[in-house]
Amino acid sequence: MKSAAVTNPRSRCARAGFRSRGRNLLVALLVLLALGAAGGAFAWYKFFREEAQPEWITSDPDMRFKYGSIGAERDAGIPYWIFYVLPRMFPDKLPGPGGYAAFGVVWEEGLELPVGFSKKVVGFPRVANNCASCHTTSYRTQADAAPVFVPTGPNHTLNLWAFFRFLVDCAKDPRFNADNLMAEINLVTDLSFIDRLLYRFVIIPITRKRLLEREQQFAWLYREDFPPWGRGRDDAMNLTKYFMIRWPMDDSFGPTDMPSLWNLGKYRADQGMRMNFGGDSHDAYSVVIDSALGLLGAPPKDRDEFLGEVRWLIDYVSAKRAPSYPFAIDTAGAERGKRVFAVTCAGCHASARTGTVIPLAEIGTSAERIGTWNERAAREANAVVEDMGIERAGLVEEPLRGYVAAFLDGIWLRAPYLHNGSVPSLRDLLEPPTQRPTTFWRGYDLYDPDRVGFVTTGPEAARSGTLHNVAAKGGSNSGHAFGTTLPAADKADLLEYLKTL
Repeated sequence: MKSAAVTNPRSRCARAGFRSRGRNLLVALLVLLALGAAGGAFAWYKFFREEAQPEWITSDPDMRFKYGSIGAERDAGIPYWIFYVLPRMFPDKLPGPGGYAAFGVVWEEGLELPVGFSKKVVGFPRVANNCASCHTTSYRTQADAAPVFVPTGPNHTLNLWAFFRFLVDCAKDPRFNADNLMAEINLVTDLSFIDRLLYRFVIIPITRKRLLEREQQFAWLYREDFPPWGRGRDDAMNLTKYFMIRWPMDDSFGPTDMPSLWNLGKYRADQGMRMNFGGDSHDAYSVVIDSALGLLGAPPKDRDEFLGEVRWLIDYVSAKRAPSYPFAIDTAGAERGKRVFAVTCAGCHASARTGTVIPLAEIGTSAERIGTWNERAAREANAVVEDMGIERAGLVEEPLRGYVAAFLDGIWLRAPYLHNGSVPSLRDLLEPPTQRPTTFWRGYDLYDPDRVGFVTTGPEAARSGTLHNVAAKGGSNSGHAFGTTLPAADKADLLEYLKTL
């Protein structure tokens, strides 16, 4: 007997259609996933992939210090081709002729970027700063001589104030747009079709937005009652306040000279020594971390990688020694000067007090640098770094009361003098404050062996430098009257000895 069950042909068709739709959906999903993966790979390649810097930078310690990346390109970097064309587009916003050279950067012959500017591919080539921008110095022994470059020395020619303003001022200008920038970029390089699109519609708008975001943090650079810092100076603790802990602008103003970093390991926190001019940091490790974080402009992407770079920097600057004085020294005078130094200077600069804070009442120099920082700011800055998972001794959470008695190694190359760079030469420093120069030009790199400092007068100094006026806010040359009453012969001998340090 045959079964009465009969298969419904519509049911078979429905099942077949369901399987077909399922396959189509799976195929569509796979296609979407493939497209998403391809898009993600494209975005990673064009915006986030990182390429190692060339071996000529990474294999040589001096070159690594001068041009090596510390990771700042990721968040604070400027796209290379935008960086390249900005001086061509906005010469009216430069402090003088010569492109980036107008900012007094140290620039080695044959190199595409100044010292302290690192170039790295993070998706596309980007330019950022490293420690060497402020801590490589140059000097010339004669007007027609080639400059001598000293890594870890204080950059006395850099006009950092003008450089910061230049970047913001360019971004604020309506000429900073994709049409104008691409027209300039196309004159100097041949980008691929894809890269031209990315620059026009993504990279240029984002760069402008990020530069404009800095305007509020740099607001105090535009105050008419605050003079420019001048070449070789920065307002370090205000930079920390406005960038690390995002404080509202106050009325403090305390530019200081760029410090040298050579032989940094001589500062020992376990012996009561402090770092920075105001003694506001405990040790070199903390100083390097905080400075590097300031350059990054954001928490480090890879904490271990960042701390490894910090340790390398500490080892490098600790091993470096101050350069020898390049001119002749009167050895007999230096020997006599050593005895003068022992009586007049060693109590602060070659004793247990060296590297420790000398009370302001004793030293008598300007208090404006101390007024830029306080214990509350230190606590908040330490909390910011701690939140990043970074351990360090950090900033000193107590009121500032004076200035650190400096070690004097390489003192001949650290002009101008006092914490705010208000005295042009060591010879001037041995004069009473009322007899020191009231105006002089900062930032000329020709050395003056007679006065033990740089040439600060004359047409070339005026052309190359910025005018320092001791009557301006943050510019006082008062205080540090030690040695000013010595006989002229003793002063001359003391200068000869200081050249040997």
